[in-house]
Amino acid sequence: MIKTRSLLATSTATLALLAAPAAYAQDNFEDEVIVTATKRQTTLQDTPVAVSVTSADVIEKAQILDIKDLQSVVPTFRVSQLQNSANSTLVIRGFGNGGNNIGIEPSVGLFIDGVYRSRAAAQIVDLPNLQRVEVLSGPQSTLFGKNASAGVVSVITNEPSFDTEGYIEGGYGNYNLMYAKGYITGAIGEDVAVSLGGGLQKRDGYFEEAPGTTGGNFNDLNRFNIRAQALWTPTDDFSARLILDRSTIDENCCGTTTAVAGPTVPIIQALGGTLPGLGGTFNYVTAANRATQNEIDDQGVSLQLEKDLEWMGGVNFTSITSYRQNDSAYSSDNDFTSLRLLDDVFQDVEIDTFTQEFRIASTGSGPLSWLVGGFYFDESIDQNSGLQYGPDLRGYIDALGSQGASLVLGPQASPLFGIEQVLGFAQGTFFNENVTTDENFAQENESFSLFANFDYEVTDRLTLTVGGAYVEDEKNVSASTTNNDVFSNLTLTGAQGTTVIATGLFLDGNAAAGVPSFSQALGGLPFNATNLGLAASGAFGPAAAGYVALVQGASAGLAADPNGPLSGLLDLQFQPQFLAFPNSVEDGRTKDDDFTYTLKAAYEVSDNLNVYASTSTGFKSSSWNLTRDSRPFATSGAALQTAGLLPNNYNVTTGRNFGTRFAGPEEATVYELGLKARFEWGAINIAAFDQTITGFQSTIFQGTGFVLANAGSQSTQGIEFDTTIKPVDGLTLGFSGILQDPVYDDYQNAPVVEGGALDLADGVEDGSGDLSGAQPGGINEVSLSFSGQYDFDLTDSIEAFVRADYQYEDEVQVVDNIPGVTRDTSFVNAAMGISLENGLDVRFWGRNIFNHETLTSGFPGVVQSGTVSSYPNQPRTYGVSLRKNF
Repeated sequence: MIKTRSLLATSTATLALLAAPAAYAQDNFEDEVIVTATKRQTTLQDTPVAVSVTSADVIEKAQILDIKDLQSVVPTFRVSQLQNSANSTLVIRGFGNGGNNIGIEPSVGLFIDGVYRSRAAAQIVDLPNLQRVEVLSGPQSTLFGKNASAGVVSVITNEPSFDTEGYIEGGYGNYNLMYAKGYITGAIGEDVAVSLGGGLQKRDGYFEEAPGTTGGNFNDLNRFNIRAQALWTPTDDFSARLILDRSTIDENCCGTTTAVAGPTVPIIQALGGTLPGLGGTFNYVTAANRATQNEIDDQGVSLQLEKDLEWMGGVNFTSITSYRQNDSAYSSDNDFTSLRLLDDVFQDVEIDTFTQEFRIASTGSGPLSWLVGGFYFDESIDQNSGLQYGPDLRGYIDALGSQGASLVLGPQASPLFGIEQVLGFAQGTFFNENVTTDENFAQENESFSLFANFDYEVTDRLTLTVGGAYVEDEKNVSASTTNNDVFSNLTLTGAQGTTVIATGLFLDGNAAAGVPSFSQALGGLPFNATNLGLAASGAFGPAAAGYVALVQGASAGLAADPNGPLSGLLDLQFQPQFLAFPNSVEDGRTKDDDFTYTLKAAYEVSDNLNVYASTSTGFKSSSWNLTRDSRPFATSGAALQTAGLLPNNYNVTTGRNFGTRFAGPEEATVYELGLKARFEWGAINIAAFDQTITGFQSTIFQGTGFVLANAGSQSTQGIEFDTTIKPVDGLTLGFSGILQDPVYDDYQNAPVVEGGALDLADGVEDGSGDLSGAQPGGINEVSLSFSGQYDFDLTDSIEAFVRADYQYEDEVQVVDNIPGVTRDTSFVNAAMGISLENGLDVRFWGRNIFNHETLTSGFPGVVQSGTVSSYPNQPRTYGVSLRKNF
């Protein structure tokens, strides 16, 4: 690991060295960057926050079409997409969550024109006439109110202009990429300006279907967006900005590969199936039996009011009101094989969100500047989800059962068939294609926060900042399911397991234990229900009765033993009955509150150099597990048992089938030293930080379901920097990065590989272990970005540019619970273009032009112990764009 425990000391010396030559700089870097990271318009140099700014010019010339592409120019920022287009996880400094579970709000807050987006199913491509994107590192809960414990991504678009202007753009690329977008703005009256923009994007998938499958090409693009604005400025001191937008997605996503082929692969192949990537991890071939339904419809309206209140001595009033709807539908063949193990995994979600923010800020002169406000959030989530077994699952489970069970009943080749016979079920009852689960979840979330921030200029150069926020968040959740999986609800550790084991002993005996079969014990008498009843009653004498009692008693003990002869079948009971809530023990409610603060001292060393020191705290409220894997807490077990609510297979003593309903709040703390310098040749921003999140909300897929838990404490120390250099006219060089030392300070009972060393360290094979002291999966120690752009004139009427950027990340384990599967990053992107005097632009671009191959994330194979499925990165893409500005 990088020894960043001493990075804070090193960075302090670095700040001192950089401060020394500042007095000799004569002219500031010509490009003054304005940001709103503190909810005021300030220059980047004067803002004592670690913030990376990506301008519209960079986004346009670097061909950044999606929020995922932004990470190539912002090293502290990472985006991963899992399972479907709606599951995007935003990460800053390695902290972030909220992917595959709709109940988990992200730790990184996403704001678009001041409006909080509670889910990250929004893409930059949906935003015509973008102005800039600000990525704020570290907890920002004091000013941003709702779940910003790891940072904020703030997207700012341009207001409508009173001058008529706009553009039309289209492009074509490999994989038949075709996109078109346009924007127009202008005045429709003396004090009203409007704008209208939109676009569409289509591309074939870069995953091809394997021979004999019908899933189609995965990872295609099919997106549409439209955005209308109106700006009303009837007076110099009042404005109203109305925004309406809608975006849709209808795609076949997301293709996977096989990173590790486990011991179940021969079983799948013997049944005539295959897995993606067996012919090469990066062959981009799927093994799906059908295309995926992956539809998103996102729309909303917001109104921002600005009013200068001179009668209050120089105060600006801001109100931002928004209402949003997000509907998504997902249906997929999610066993990631060509067999029909699962015929359908579906999820339909409706999210309605209302937000209201009020704030007033001082605008007058004087040493004290202040801002106070409040934020209200109201959201409802309705989700219907579930799955359906496929016709190939029974044969596959039979094979697994033969591997896992040490007891096979009678001459039957199928342990499932034998158990069906013994327990009186019809043949084919277990794991047939009519088995389904149908789940319904509803969540109502209401939250408000009150915040204030005060800046006091102690001297012309020293400014002290104090800020605080109180937040209160309440969630009410209900859930119920219908589940007809008979096998998963057998009491194999109880009465039914006793019957199964006893029947096996009565039939075959156990020579090693000296237990004869029923026929041997009773002198050739055949075993059947009648003879068993007579023997137990003593009709055949006390010896026969004692034999029956001995076998049944031993069988009961073996059934209760988690390592007994049926233990191999217990893992196949992955769909236990769901305990609906609220119920008489579980109220389905969480109510959290917290006070967060920020303290800063900023000092202007010279006109060119500012330094600051700060500490801030962050807060994220409880998140509920809105999946079929939501299980009651073990601490509720006794009360649930007393109330008679526990379904079969819930064992209070061993904790079997208990889990978590929700993860408690996250609380973050960061200490930071920063430097922001501007010289005649460029600019340097450096921040050294020590950041900790207590109770980090972790959700991990374990092969049959999701485990939601709070990590005790996760921290990182490091340095992030952003440097821009202009050595000669027209040439701009960028170098930015983050060096850090992430670690789980305390993470006991973490999800780990079942049966692995970490799992067995406590002597219990339960898929949990102690990750304390380990490096968290997916968080790089080194992440760097290099860029170079040269703008020049070809002729008096033709301007041109060439640009390249390089993104590097060191190797890291992709996910905590799949050791040995790693990710590294080495992407090169390039673009070049010309602009004619008549407003016509032509650009040629390529992303990942050297076709670097890596895995972006991974998960244990679905019902395939030892197999690891992964998401490979996007291969090389390239194209040409044509734009007409007017």
